Amino acid sequence: MIIRSIAVAEAEANAKMASGGMVIVEPRIFLSIIIKAESPLVIMSREKILFSEIYKYLTPYKGLVFFTDSKQALPLPKNIELLEAERIWSPNTW
Repeated sequence: MIIRSIAVAEAEANAKMASGGMVIVEPRIFLSIIIKAESPLVIMSREKILFSEIYKYLTPYKGLVFFTDSKQALPLPKNIELLEAERIWSPNTW
């Protein structure tokens, strides 16, 4: 068990170093960012939490990664490239 715990701790540390920075913003700010982007890429996941759903979104912009979540789907512009993920997770924020 001790060897497994060390391996898990090492994997978590590596994940934190690889994940870089993430900027958490309100949904309205997130939408304003993707509207400004030239050809926006948005990664979205829809996750069930107890009896409700939460929508999580990520987008890269000017070297940073922006994140938001919402109880309702955001009205995304039609010109985005949308990738649906099973889950969005970061060791820095959750």
